[in-house]
Amino acid sequence: MTELVHQLRPAAGEPRGALVLLHGRATDEHDLFGLLDLMDPHRRLVGLTPGGPLFLPPGGRHWYVVPRVGFPDRDSFHASYELLQRDVPALTGVPWERTIIGGFSQGTVMAYALGLGAGRPTPAGIVAMSGFIPTVEGWTADLDRPGLPVWIAHGRRDPVISVEFARAARDALTAAPVDLTYHEHEGAHHVDPRLLAELPGWVDRAVEAAVAATR
Repeated sequence: MTELVHQLRPAAGEPRGALVLLHGRATDEHDLFGLLDLMDPHRRLVGLTPGGPLFLPPGGRHWYVVPRVGFPDRDSFHASYELLQRDVPALTGVPWERTIIGGFSQGTVMAYALGLGAGRPTPAGIVAMSGFIPTVEGWTADLDRPGLPVWIAHGRRDPVISVEFARAARDALTAAPVDLTYHEHEGAHHVDPRLLAELPGWVDRAVEAAVAATR
């Protein structure tokens, strides 16, 4: 029995992989559900949008407590990290190696953690919207993931999570053997729909590369 609140979108047939999207602070598992069909219009993948386990001010679900932007609270971060590691593959029926993990804001932080955490399997891809690679006690990144597709988008006028966090992630990943796509837009703390238009093709390529690598 999973403890992870979620919405599940089945694939149209036998799934080629999974697409998992993690919401931002103060929303819930419904927030990014509509992006599943946008990113995977032919439903080749099983789609999953989990909900964070915490209820905190100003409302909605959260993945961790925020003592300072860029530095998640250790205990709440690790509780969510362990819950997602355990329950996501059980819910999708797809191994991490064929799973694209993405998110927005706090959800991006958890996606980076799951996709880059030391000792973790390399996913099919990471979609990072308006977030950062976390600095938190007990978690370290392993960027030596040859060919891992990473897609980053961030607003230059973001007042919540500065674009400098995205630039720091870009610089760290540029020095790593990943396949990086990086975008900045003129907006604030939101998803730019014009950039999302390129994600269906990116998702297809990432999953097919993962399928080929895991045969």
